[in-house]
Amino acid sequence: MYPLPVDHWKPASRRLYKLSLPIALLIWLLPMIAVFVTSVRSTGELMEGNYWGWPKHIALFENYREALTNSPMLHYFVNSVLITVPSVAGAIALASMAGFALATYRFRGSTALFATFVAGNFVPVQVLMIPVRDLSLQLGLFNTLPALILFHVAFQTGFCALFLRNFIKQLPFELIEAARIEGAGEWTVFFKIILPLIRPALAALTILVFTFVWNDYFWALCLTQGDDAAPLTVGVAALKSGWTTAWNLVSAGSILAALPSVAMFFAMQKHFVAGLTFGASKG
Repeated sequence: MYPLPVDHWKPASRRLYKLSLPIALLIWLLPMIAVFVTSVRSTGELMEGNYWGWPKHIALFENYREALTNSPMLHYFVNSVLITVPSVAGAIALASMAGFALATYRFRGSTALFATFVAGNFVPVQVLMIPVRDLSLQLGLFNTLPALILFHVAFQTGFCALFLRNFIKQLPFELIEAARIEGAGEWTVFFKIILPLIRPALAALTILVFTFVWNDYFWALCLTQGDDAAPLTVGVAALKSGWTTAWNLVSAGSILAALPSVAMFFAMQKHFVAGLTFGASKG
């Protein structure tokens, strides 16, 4: 019923697996390697048509310095931080309270409310493009940072609430009952008991939501115009000029845009894995 561990495979299958794994990993890494090599290639080589050969001159500092100084990349980076941090904090805070309520309270309409959270995750984002844009125009929030923050908080809260509700549901309900018997209020139960126990899940969700919001391009393109509120993903696309495109600068900007989410994943990798596997086994 379940796949056998690799150690229990036949010797021939195990050798084939160990040989094919590095090849598959190399194929998966090829696009990222190509982007990095292009980011250190000089403009002269690109004009000569040297796209796939090894760079004759490594222009690492020149390209990255030009991408940072000759374009508003730092402004885009600040916008991305101002959008991502409140969005992640707001979505996690609302979802943790909603997940706690859905997992521990029994009230009329709780099933319908939970079904609404689940159904919201299956709505294609393209369907919401025109209504969300019109709503931001009516509220006077178009091309502002609060528009993107409010949208990301609203859009990510449903997924996070579904995720956290299932985690809290697996906790022993006797802990909550014991705290209530001792006279603890609901906020005390939530902050002192629930939040410490679901810390791995919160860490995993933080990384996922951070990656979703930081790498968002679709909604940043729909809800912004110009450079005032544009995040880093739109800024990288803006490095393309009207006549020619300096692909080395675009690649350097793409590497810079990807670094924060990659760094955050490696910094919280232990908590991320623990959060994804929490409750997967008994004992």
